[in-house]
Amino acid sequence: MVFAVAGATGHLGRLVLDSLLDLGVAPGDIVAIGRDTAKVSDFVAKGVVARSADYSDRGALDEALAGVDRLLLISGSEVGRRVKQHKNVIDAAKHAGVGFIAYTSAPHADTSTLALAPEHKATEAMVRASEIPYALLRNNWYTESYVQVAEQAKYTGLIIASLGDGRIASASRRDYAEGAARVLVAEAHEGQTYEFAGDTAWGYDELAEVVSEIVGREVTYKRVSSKEHRKILSKAGLDMGTAAFVVTLDTNTRDGALADANPTLSTILGRPTTPLATGLAEAYAEAEASRAAEAEAQGEPDTPQ
Repeated sequence: MVFAVAGATGHLGRLVLDSLLDLGVAPGDIVAIGRDTAKVSDFVAKGVVARSADYSDRGALDEALAGVDRLLLISGSEVGRRVKQHKNVIDAAKHAGVGFIAYTSAPHADTSTLALAPEHKATEAMVRASEIPYALLRNNWYTESYVQVAEQAKYTGLIIASLGDGRIASASRRDYAEGAARVLVAEAHEGQTYEFAGDTAWGYDELAEVVSEIVGREVTYKRVSSKEHRKILSKAGLDMGTAAFVVTLDTNTRDGALADANPTLSTILGRPTTPLATGLAEAYAEAEASRAAEAEAQGEPDTPQ
């Protein structure tokens, strides 16, 4: 059985490769597909097969998926172009005779008002129409997404957002990766749609408490209106389109688009999902270590002067 991960060179993809190996899949039965295969050279050294392909290059995808039995399609990062790109992967999978495809989607993609949902909804429809046996993995937010929030709060003491009391059922990227790997290797998940999320939903007051512990200073969550938030983001240097997008995501969160905490992911993992405090502290420490190593390599101080 040959297992392929499309999008293997990204953060989630690399963790899926780790999980597949941890689950006992032979390295030679794993195909890592991505644009820059140098990013998985450490896995290649272990025996994993790397194949270069861009989601926009159907011909390269046909070659990359040759001989693959089960495929994980990690959603692309180019918002606005993903439907066409994902179609290329799905069509190539069908051409190659892939027997199963799992796709990383968004929470309640078929009904959500989340700004990112439409591309995922369209991709889910294409997966179903392909007639390839499938599973849809609707991942909630990644806890690691809040590292930048913590980094900013370290210097400002504030977390500013327009999501009010909205709650987020995040889990760590490693949780989602292990869940995807377990779905990929087992044959009991065909036809399933899984709402993957953390066991507990949290709000920004709780986030501020966690960040306070991580950065070693008191951090406060400041609620602002959508209009005020756009002005703040624009003054910080974001263009109007990006500022509007961020505010829209906050509005979605305020309206409950990310609040669905449930035990689906933890059931598949066979363990609880990683709590916010643990996941964010680990991700923050990794980011700090990476930044310090980069600064040392460049002969620069690792803290602002």
